Amino acid sequence: MSGSATTTVPVETPGRRTQRSHWLRLTLKRSQQEAVASSAMTATSDNFFNAFAIFIGATLGQMAWVSGLPQLFGAISQLMSVWLASHFARKWFISLCAALQALVVLAMGALAAQFTHGDKASGPEHGVWIFIALAALYHGFTNLIQPHWRAWMGAIVPERRRGAFFAARTRLTMASSLTVFFLGGGILSFTDSIGMAWLGFSLLFSIAAIGRWVSAWLFWKMHDPEPREARTPGVFVRTLGSSKEAWKDSTFRHYSLFVAGMQAMVAISAPFFAVYMLEELHFSYLEFVGASVASILTQFVTLKAWGRFSDLYGNRLVMIITSSLIPSLPLLWLFSDNYLYILAIQAFSGFAWSGFTLSTANYLYDIRPYRSDFASYAAVQSALSAALVFVGAMVGGYIATHAQAFMDVSGWQLGSPIFVVFLVSTVLRTFVTLWFIPRSVEPKLRPRPKLLQLVFRIRGFNAISGVALDFLTVVRKRPGEGE
Repeated sequence: MSGSATTTVPVETPGRRTQRSHWLRLTLKRSQQEAVASSAMTATSDNFFNAFAIFIGATLGQMAWVSGLPQLFGAISQLMSVWLASHFARKWFISLCAALQALVVLAMGALAAQFTHGDKASGPEHGVWIFIALAALYHGFTNLIQPHWRAWMGAIVPERRRGAFFAARTRLTMASSLTVFFLGGGILSFTDSIGMAWLGFSLLFSIAAIGRWVSAWLFWKMHDPEPREARTPGVFVRTLGSSKEAWKDSTFRHYSLFVAGMQAMVAISAPFFAVYMLEELHFSYLEFVGASVASILTQFVTLKAWGRFSDLYGNRLVMIITSSLIPSLPLLWLFSDNYLYILAIQAFSGFAWSGFTLSTANYLYDIRPYRSDFASYAAVQSALSAALVFVGAMVGGYIATHAQAFMDVSGWQLGSPIFVVFLVSTVLRTFVTLWFIPRSVEPKLRPRPKLLQLVFRIRGFNAISGVALDFLTVVRKRPGEGE
């Protein structure tokens, strides 16, 4: 017919279906292998950042920078990732970032090898600040990868297999992370007992680098059905513009300030739990690992229970309950230094943070404006939290630095100057909770993924709030609704 255009639709031949089935099986298999490889990195690097900073002689003020600056840099990187990745093929971009991250971790291992006498004087003059810069780069690469990993997995995993695939991936990640985490604690405890803790840290960071290089290679060998995302100008500006519009909504504004404020008050004390355990209670590295794992395991054990509870009674109630528990967590450390008691505190902490993490993620999904990009809103909210976490960490560092002088002047009799930081964090967490409760609302529910339809990927044990998880919702869109 004259003047008409004819569109040719590719025919799904048996050969093409077989080829697609082959690359899909291979890619999903390599994705599971990548989960194990990347776990070797997160379990041996994220989990020991604070411990390594203490080993190389970080002051209390510098510990605040170790905790705060990488979080801030990582959030900025996540905001920039959409714009950066639009200039490259997705698989190429993710693989390159993973390989560069491996180099960063290897540089940490090289830094550790220079502290052969186990004190600050034996290493580089600015060794702590070098490590802080490397930690910031490390978190930057993690957050550059994260949004595009989510999109890639969402594109390749068939809907009917998502629950089983990601449940299996989570089990693999969990098992490998905990195995390497305990192994790392054992290596550090042994090398520390023979006066060579520097060797233990160097080995751990080297293992982490190897794991990440294997992860990068597996990314490169995977198939990407959408190799290049469409380059759309002004993505970053539009994201900021949409967040400005969202900020006018009081529910979203109160939620964002609540989550960011709570994380900021947690950040005041977060860097100093490791200092207290390793420096004042003289825990071995293996005991330090055990205390961390008590929180990690409790979070995963209770996650499904919190999910069922929130389905029955709503996320608002879960947020109120858990945000009422969280202020008590640093206060509990003042009453005993018994190891079993501290394990119990950590388990209770995991219980509270599990419900808080799940309910706040679901709550953001429920309150985001329709026809909006959920990932963009999550990234902007994450950036706000990171900015306030940085401020909170700096405040905590200042308080910790002057805590002993304050106790001398005031006459307070506390078991440790760090307890001053714990008390301040408790009071300010309480204020944030009391501010939010009367302003919280139960939003109108929209279709949300069931718990097994949420992708959980362990990014590591975060000093701010325990286990750091990636969430990837896989719910179908309604017609005309943005995801």
